[in-house]
Amino acid sequence: MKKHLPKIETMWAFLAVDESQGEGVIGECLPINGEPVFMPFVCSDKVRVDQLKPRAKAIAKETGKKVRLVKFSLREELEVINDK
Repeated sequence: MKKHLPKIETMWAFLAVDESQGEGVIGECLPINGEPVFMPFVCSDKVRVDQLKPRAKAIAKETGKKVRLVKFSLREELEVINDK
């Protein structure tokens, strides 16, 4: 039996705030196949938000930057890309 993922209707992102430069998505570089890969703190469920929040707080403290948690809930499908 195949497990189907639910349709994503809401997304959350942790954003660093810089008064002179605006906002940017925060995240961490994680080793994947021996190479550092930037993993942005963007998620589509509350469980993951709660998992990322302690790390986002630590990043705010380490950098001295304000970090905002924002929720996006207006879905607009712009394009369907199919390789066939």
